[in-house]
Amino acid sequence: MTLRVDDLRVHYRTLRGEVKAIDGVTFDVGDGEILGLAGESGCGKTTLGKSLIRMDGRMRLAGGAAELDGEELPIGDDHRMNPFRFTKVSIIPQYSMSAMNPTRRIGRMVAELLRSRGRQLDTDELGRRLDLVELPREVLQRYPIELSGGMKQRMVMVISTLLDPSLLIADEITSALDVSTQKAVARTLVEFRDRGFVRSMIFITHDISLTYQIADTIMVMYAGKLAEKAPAGVIVGEPRHPYTRLLISSLPEVGVRYTDRRLAGIPGEPPSLLDPPAGCRFRDRCPLAFDKCAEEPPVVEVEPGHHVACWKA
Repeated sequence: MTLRVDDLRVHYRTLRGEVKAIDGVTFDVGDGEILGLAGESGCGKTTLGKSLIRMDGRMRLAGGAAELDGEELPIGDDHRMNPFRFTKVSIIPQYSMSAMNPTRRIGRMVAELLRSRGRQLDTDELGRRLDLVELPREVLQRYPIELSGGMKQRMVMVISTLLDPSLLIADEITSALDVSTQKAVARTLVEFRDRGFVRSMIFITHDISLTYQIADTIMVMYAGKLAEKAPAGVIVGEPRHPYTRLLISSLPEVGVRYTDRRLAGIPGEPPSLLDPPAGCRFRDRCPLAFDKCAEEPPVVEVEPGHHVACWKA
């Protein structure tokens, strides 16, 4: 088992109170597994990913624990987490420019990063990885602003995996890319896993259709909670949670004409996480809600590897 997260609770400090962005999430990621983490904006997926490598100043670990390769991840202590970053757990952020120093040439920046981790730059290995993502060696002499968006994203992918971390967190890395580049980036992530550059991966996205193409398992979150987790084919073909069903049914199908039925989103809005409602957090939007939904449903394994938090699952 690569990663084990138990009852994780992460809150954001605001002037109006604490936002319960992650509120009791338990899951694991196995060796060699790509976990797709999906859900609407504000469901907590990015917060979950960031909390496993670095808490920002507004975030507070309110409870729970994480274990990587049998060793505790001290996610609540920024100083103690530092030795784990890039070597054990690494992240490709949503905005690639935020990961590169605009005042440094890329080659110098990479060398400085490795020195900060007590490593020396292996120019041959760096060159091989640039070839893999189809970047010329000359990019090392350029500044980040001289690269296109797709080139920057691929460069950050190389930098984030140079130390062969056990866990890679890819946070919405395809959201600003065109469709063809999205597919190329997704395929490269799979190849990084297959070549052993990373052991396991959490692929964070709101695009279930793209997640389905590369993920072994998909975990759907809603309002800071786990809604459903199952093998990718099961989530797309046989979803059990009403939210997952509505999320998938709102996606257009290739080759289908929508003259008789218009595509519709999920009615209503997610609840405020400043003061979350009791019971199932999806019940105000759920077409199957009944009296029992006033109680919070436990996460139950309805079939091997298929976990659902719904009274009617």
